[in-house]
Amino acid sequence: MNDRRTQLADASSVSLTTLPGEAAAEAFQVRKLWVRATSGPDGGKRFGAMADRLVIGTHESADVRLSDPSVSRFHCEITVEGKRVVLRDLGSRNGTVLDGVAVREAFLSEGAVLAVGRSQLVFEVGGETVEVSLSSRTDFGTMVGVSPNMRRVFAVLEKASESEATVLISGETGTGKEAAAESIHLESERAEKPFVIVDCSAIPADLLESELFGHEKGAFTGATSRRDGAFQAADGGTIFLDELGELPLALQPKLLRVLENHEVKRVGATQYQKVDVRVIAATNRNLREEVNARTFRSDLYYRLAILEVDLPPLRERLEDLPPLVEHLLDAGYPPEKTRFLRKPAFLVGLARHRWPGNVRELRNYLARCVALRETAELRPEVEGSGTDAPDPFEVDIGVPYKEAREQWLARFEHAYLVRLMDGSDGNKSAAARKAGIDRVHLYRLLWRHGMK
Repeated sequence: MNDRRTQLADASSVSLTTLPGEAAAEAFQVRKLWVRATSGPDGGKRFGAMADRLVIGTHESADVRLSDPSVSRFHCEITVEGKRVVLRDLGSRNGTVLDGVAVREAFLSEGAVLAVGRSQLVFEVGGETVEVSLSSRTDFGTMVGVSPNMRRVFAVLEKASESEATVLISGETGTGKEAAAESIHLESERAEKPFVIVDCSAIPADLLESELFGHEKGAFTGATSRRDGAFQAADGGTIFLDELGELPLALQPKLLRVLENHEVKRVGATQYQKVDVRVIAATNRNLREEVNARTFRSDLYYRLAILEVDLPPLRERLEDLPPLVEHLLDAGYPPEKTRFLRKPAFLVGLARHRWPGNVRELRNYLARCVALRETAELRPEVEGSGTDAPDPFEVDIGVPYKEAREQWLARFEHAYLVRLMDGSDGNKSAAARKAGIDRVHLYRLLWRHGMK
């Protein structure tokens, strides 16, 4: 393996060195991350990461598994992100302290001291390296990417498509979790079988069990006939459980049984039925935090996360913009309508934007450009929404105060809801939590503004 990228961590930063004239690299190396316990039940032990992520906790899947009972199951994590090493608390019950200061998220440097529970750890960057595989491909299923970040993802997806293991896909809103799941299915031996999608956030909790597992006639009011659920519909193929973090706690043991025993029971039935289904799940929540908060079962998380894929945000793979633009335009529009969007100057302008809505925002932006037949302005006030929301601070003094106030409030509500729903990936439960209102109130607001 002669062609290689080397990613070296020094103190608080990471630099990527590319060999001159290098062809597509098959792997790159990261300096191994270590923590050394200096106090607590595990004092004297040294723990190392096998990749560029180090999860600290008491759970059996944690990279740094401590025996300190005051440490949460998933307490905190250390990750290499771009040119930084980042410490992030995972909603631990006792918090994470860095060099004497309680932190939620912070940059790490060599020799930093972490306090978790009653234990103290020192962060170190060793001389050893860990090899991270890169795919030689620049596309996978319906996904495209030439950056090391995406080729690293493709390497994991390739392994996932060759196995029957459950896969947990995480990432920010709009990074392409559904596309990743579909791509695994298309590249697997199940490609000719069904690919069934269930959005756990879009189905009311009292109907989700029936949607997943089916029901018998008379099982509940309105159940006028027997109905198969999504798992039976996907028999022989793949089921994609989107926004799995929204799955009610009461349903989680039933999903765990499906994963372990490959059998389902309809609502109202007495017998289980065998199913042959590959399960892929996705979430934009941090399920380790949900486990700590006891809103997600640790045994279900452990069973789902046999293979984990974390999709990078678009801002961390800007070199993928040219092939992404080509891919999105070719898939949706005739060439004669998109020539002006394929010019180098246009692509340079795209690279200056932060893309908080990721690939979804890029797709919406290109659609707006095609509709207008010109390059649309990337405006921060509506970025990621794909909607030309009005300026909420514009007022009309030509009308009475009461009427002007009502107009302003309506514009504010509309602009707020646009951002809220886009930032929550259309997930109404997540949007209600973020806004601090109940779902019924949110539904009324959405209906009022024609956004239901």
